[in-house]
Amino acid sequence: MSTLEILTLPDPRLKKVAAEVTVFDDALSQLSSDMLETMYAAPGIGLAATQVDRHIRLVVIDVSEDNTEPLVMVNPVITEKDGMQTHEEGCLSVPGIYAKVKRADQIKVRYQDLNGTSQELSAEGLLAVCIQHELDHLKGIVFLDHLSVLKRKLAMKKLEKIKV
Repeated sequence: MSTLEILTLPDPRLKKVAAEVTVFDDALSQLSSDMLETMYAAPGIGLAATQVDRHIRLVVIDVSEDNTEPLVMVNPVITEKDGMQTHEEGCLSVPGIYAKVKRADQIKVRYQDLNGTSQELSAEGLLAVCIQHELDHLKGIVFLDHLSVLKRKLAMKKLEKIKV
């Protein structure tokens, strides 16, 4: 396993839309392992393949406090949403910036595991937020895109100052 470079804003590669995974092989398993290692080292609770410059529909998530519940989702699609919550979000691709984002409180997501087997998961709270956040990355969306124009501009100015 090895850690991967995480792209950060304003890198245009973060805006790429990810392609569907059609081959379930050792390379996909290795990439998911490397992504988990990268996410844990960062540290974070979710990472999309887009963030490590691999533009395929793959995300890894672990919202447990002790990093013992890794979740790997290939070709994930949210099939149901219910309720609304506001949660302060951060992002490994937008280091040092946090903002409140409204998202569905409860979701159902259909995805494939690393063997290509179809799975379904119901999630709520932090896990639901994390899944929605990571799936946004697969569409070329970062959490700042959910903010008003003014808040997004302020966040980008703050990000520029942090990077200097």
